[in-house]
Amino acid sequence: NLLVLCIPILWQTYKYYLSYFWANAEVTRNALGIKEGSVGEWVRCHNADLPYTIDLRSSIEYHRNVTANGGYRALVYSGDHDAVVPHLGTQAWIRSLGFPVAHHWRAWHLHGQSAGFTLTYSNNMTFATIKGGGHTAPEYEPERCFAMFSRWILDKQL
Repeated sequence: NLLVLCIPILWQTYKYYLSYFWANAEVTRNALGIKEGSVGEWVRCHNADLPYTIDLRSSIEYHRNVTANGGYRALVYSGDHDAVVPHLGTQAWIRSLGFPVAHHWRAWHLHGQSAGFTLTYSNNMTFATIKGGGHTAPEYEPERCFAMFSRWILDKQL
């Protein structure tokens, strides 16, 4: 059998194409504990497929309430090469929450190299940039994102 691929060979698109085969493979479904017949075929959703009925004009008050009143730690990150939602916009959104800065900008490192920059706010929110990260930073820089998340979830300094 010859499989002919009729898709653009862009690494980002091709990776999405391959995810279909990975997610539907028996070994993957077994590893995830999916019982045979309980879940149908996995397909990647597209924004147009999401069944929105309403849209919020702003989520700022929700974020302010959860982080200020709930006492929850929060991690917000952006790839510094994100052309869809630039990190400067994310920083402006965080500043609009009105929390004082607890620890000012500094570089964080991985393997002795700068991996991005970070700062923390008084409400236990950490903001970090991922050096070289695009819109979906873990796709572009998985090792840096994993290091960032691992340190944050273990309550270690980035």
